[in-house]
Amino acid sequence: MIRFPRLFALLAMAVLAGCGKPEFSDAERKTIASLALSALPPLEADTTNRFADVPAAAALGATLFFDAGMSGDGKVSCATCHKIDRQFQDDLPRAVGVGRTNRRTMPLAGVAHDAWFFWDGRRDSLWAQALAPLENPLEQAGNRAAYAHYIKARFGERYERIFGPLPDLSNVPANASPLGSDAEKAAWNAMSGAQAEDVNRVFANIGKAIAAFERSISPPQTRFDRFAAALDTGIQAPQGDDALSPEEILGLKLFIGKANCVTCHNGPRFTDGGFHNTGVPSVANLPPDRGRIDAVRQVEADPFNCFGVFRDGGASACGELRFMVKAGPGLVRAYKTPSLRAAATRAPYMHAGQFSSLEEVVAHYSKAPASVEGLSEIHPLQLSDRERAALVAFLKTLAE
Repeated sequence: MIRFPRLFALLAMAVLAGCGKPEFSDAERKTIASLALSALPPLEADTTNRFADVPAAAALGATLFFDAGMSGDGKVSCATCHKIDRQFQDDLPRAVGVGRTNRRTMPLAGVAHDAWFFWDGRRDSLWAQALAPLENPLEQAGNRAAYAHYIKARFGERYERIFGPLPDLSNVPANASPLGSDAEKAAWNAMSGAQAEDVNRVFANIGKAIAAFERSISPPQTRFDRFAAALDTGIQAPQGDDALSPEEILGLKLFIGKANCVTCHNGPRFTDGGFHNTGVPSVANLPPDRGRIDAVRQVEADPFNCFGVFRDGGASACGELRFMVKAGPGLVRAYKTPSLRAAATRAPYMHAGQFSSLEEVVAHYSKAPASVEGLSEIHPLQLSDRERAALVAFLKTLAE
């Protein structure tokens, strides 16, 4: 009788020897096909943002995305952290804008397919997410009244062609925000309700324009996608540049099988869009970070969330927010599953850059240490050195 460990060893030897056409079960083929970029569905209309697919709005959003004038000190833009030549991220453990933040910059390719935004999901639309860094004192450190004045002075005609007439801002303070400094808060509180709503409307439209631009950022096809496409034809084994090495094939089999990576890293973007506690360690000298459990309160309190008056369309678009899980031990230190597309070229990893290499990430999941708070969802895999190397080799095919 051949015991399972020996059977697995024989299979691995056959794959690594490169003998013939890669063998996959029907279930494996179906899973591989579901991971291919060709399986990514078209973007659904964002009914909360009627400008999401307006080319002029996307063009204005691109301008604002790269404009350092969209910051308190005139030196920081969205592109400061979301660098166009680095998959719209910055290679840093934690983002640096006006100051150093506590979280890693996330890449933007395919981000418009998400339902929740930021590592903890504290915003429920792409346009609401775009607003948060603008007023964060560690990121762009501006205030919404100043942004409204800036839009009117520099982009007034473009704005009005898209969104309609700008409000009268002549009596609006130069600097005012409900989230800013004491002086900015005082100025905001001294404004009339109509003035505050006018500024908030302009501010919301800034987010909607930036979101329209970000919807255009799509993940590129990779060697894995070409392999999956050739495999799906069933006519012949993938050849040449479309082929995977025996080690990469072993890594793929582990990814969708024994290692259980596909449980959370599924679909064409290699993410389920959910939040999970995977026992990622905390970072010394950073404030406590409890992940999703604290974000629930933040997204509910956001005036720009789907229930707010700045949403376009009807409330039927707010299903995610209406049925959001608000409590439970599973939310403690739970963070969003990141996409693995091109992950091999954007170290470090995790929400605060805790791991410097894919090898460290795979080792963490293999050992599955207990979480510093809450309960980790992962269990020890006890992968061999060879299996860990194969997993890393496969992950690199998502970046080539």
